[in-house]
Amino acid sequence: MFGLDPTLFFLLFFCLFAACAFEFVNGFHDTANAVATVIYTHSLKPTQAVVWSGFMNFVGLLTGGVGVTMSIIGLLPTELLIDTNVYHSMAMALSLLFSAILWNLGTWYFGIPASSSHTLIGSIIGIGVGHAILPENQTNVSAVNWDKAQEIGQALLLSPLFGFALAIVLMYILKKTIKNKEIFKEPKKNSPPPLWIRAILITTCTLVSFFHGRNDGQKGIGLVMVILIAFLPGYFAINSTLDLQRLQKDLNQVEIISAKIDTTTLSIKEQESYRTVMASSKALHELLLTKNIQTSNLSTKQKFDIRKAALNINKHAKKLIESESIALSEADKKAFKKATAGDKAAFFAFGATSGTGIAAVTDFAPNWVMWMVALSLGLGTMVGWKRIVVTIGEKIGKHHLTYAQGASAELIASVTIGLATAYKWPVSTTHVLSSGIAGTMVASKGIKNLQGGTVKNIVMAWVLTLPVTIVLAAGLFVFFRWITG
Repeated sequence: MFGLDPTLFFLLFFCLFAACAFEFVNGFHDTANAVATVIYTHSLKPTQAVVWSGFMNFVGLLTGGVGVTMSIIGLLPTELLIDTNVYHSMAMALSLLFSAILWNLGTWYFGIPASSSHTLIGSIIGIGVGHAILPENQTNVSAVNWDKAQEIGQALLLSPLFGFALAIVLMYILKKTIKNKEIFKEPKKNSPPPLWIRAILITTCTLVSFFHGRNDGQKGIGLVMVILIAFLPGYFAINSTLDLQRLQKDLNQVEIISAKIDTTTLSIKEQESYRTVMASSKALHELLLTKNIQTSNLSTKQKFDIRKAALNINKHAKKLIESESIALSEADKKAFKKATAGDKAAFFAFGATSGTGIAAVTDFAPNWVMWMVALSLGLGTMVGWKRIVVTIGEKIGKHHLTYAQGASAELIASVTIGLATAYKWPVSTTHVLSSGIAGTMVASKGIKNLQGGTVKNIVMAWVLTLPVTIVLAAGLFVFFRWITG
């Protein structure tokens, strides 16, 4: 199958299975974040809550597009994914999977709400670091896309702080505007809350589950695509359903608008971006002018040349569009953005190949990948929730979670994750919701209402996840490369 010998086919199957296992673990690791309030407040029975949450995770992933997926893949440069030795690619995939799964399982076992996002991103960076320290690596190629890593790092850092601050503000508003104080009481043991409170809590649980699927689920898709590109670059380096004639039109638009840019006003870095866009456009243009070119008859090298050119155009065109030094009309900037990054994705982006513009070359995932990851995430959501529910409900604050606190934290989490997904930023559902709950506790009775031990554990997991997974993945990568030779 796909021209792989039986050993490599088995390794590919094993890596895909391990990727599904990661997403399954991600499901039950993060489930408690969505179902903690409805279970803890007796709004839904545990079985009802986790099944419903699993279903909404499933729906969220299938309708979420692949924007966050591309951010994950974008952490690694193309050069790391075109090693002619498939066993080296296998070393990359196994290191990535093992480091991510080990940390996720460890933090889940100890009931610590750690981040699957941090885990996966740290593991990917670790692969790049491991590649950089290999004795045979004498190239000048950066092993990690540090610009993309910085952008993602900012999103991971700021989103919990945003959730914490917004939760405090929302709780303050609720206290001042809602006269019925029932919502501010702790849950009664084995007794469901009033119907209107149940409706609010079930709604917020639904929103968090849905947006968790749209954001975290795409990370699993990114993981699978890294594996597929590594093992089968001839099939997955670019979108095989690509309309090359449409791509030619978008490329012509880029070249026409680029010619209008006055380069004398640009900074040194902006001039470098301009030259990269022009050179990549020329290279892609020459490839597309090849007689009778079709995606089906492209060589693997040609596909990677197209992929690299498309990634360079999108990366540097974005810098030019956002620059204040560029003297283009708003219409030209809009057309430039449409030709490169495509139209803004619809809220419900059904299908995995809905991208437009030059970005459609790389921003894709086969539908079977989306369904496989969605099922893994949805099924994983239905188990393993109890350990972290207790942490969320009882151990962040010194007083048990109230109805208002649970609803506020989940509403803030869903809004934060939804916005992050729209901007293609991977964020941590765990940390956004945990920080939101901490914010509601502070809003209720001040900073002294937080349990120092639990908050310390959560913060430690937040701080340690990236460096631990980077070191773990880098070590595993060097070890597997040594084994494979």
